[in-house]
Amino acid sequence: MSNVLFNIFPNERYMDLTIYQYGWEQCAPAHSYGPAARNHFLFHYIIKGKGILYNTNERGETHLYNLKRHQGFLISPQQVNTYIADKEDPWEYTWIEFDGLRAKEFLDTAGLTSESPIYRSSSHDLRNQMKEEMLSIVHHENHSSLYQIGHLYLFLDLLIQSSFNHRELSTGRLKDFYIREAISFIEQNYSHSITVEDIAIFCNLNRSYLGKLFRDELNQTPQQFLIYYRMNRAAELLKFSDMTVGEVGKLVGYPNQLHFSRAFKNIFELPPSTWRKENKLYKPAEEI
Repeated sequence: MSNVLFNIFPNERYMDLTIYQYGWEQCAPAHSYGPAARNHFLFHYIIKGKGILYNTNERGETHLYNLKRHQGFLISPQQVNTYIADKEDPWEYTWIEFDGLRAKEFLDTAGLTSESPIYRSSSHDLRNQMKEEMLSIVHHENHSSLYQIGHLYLFLDLLIQSSFNHRELSTGRLKDFYIREAISFIEQNYSHSITVEDIAIFCNLNRSYLGKLFRDELNQTPQQFLIYYRMNRAAELLKFSDMTVGEVGKLVGYPNQLHFSRAFKNIFELPPSTWRKENKLYKPAEEI
């Protein structure tokens, strides 16, 4: 039997970096996960023990890595991986699944990519500090989302500093400017019937190039990002206000309630009314 702690991050309103889930596990001998792919970046740090990672790159080539304590491994979005604990000395590890506008940039700076997924440290002290930041997130699941995001930044800073293959942080990238402009336009106009073409025109970019920027930097298309942004805004309104489902849909750019309900269910796997019943915090005066 494995011992495991697992939590899902409750707040997805952070754009530069956000957490999706995190945990710790003392694996049973030969415990395996996969083959499977993730939608976001997932980093494991091995506290003790050993295991194997099978990693498939974009060309369909599979690589095998024998890993041990004090090492780590990155799983990139849509990349198929399988990892297996050693039969005699199964690993204990902690992990964080995260993403955001800056996630790929920070991981690139740490020297971690889909082609080079293995973390090796250059500093014992910094490596231990990084591990403690990860465990601080795992063991403080009842703290605020701001607390958790703060420790995510500290973890990534220490990941970069301690990584044997780290590079200098890049600054002033033009594509970052275009991404920020596109997101700013979405934030200000998501309640209107905007299209990807509208976003591209605002940024003075070709639509296909805008799509490439989003796929390269955010691992999703502009349309997916727009829907994701609208649905998270809708979730806030359902959770904290007494607006009707139809009113919420209109406010996030869906005048047709049926279309809104379908879009919401695609993201949260529940209809808006059901999701509200399970998550609502605000109660109108007449209900108190």
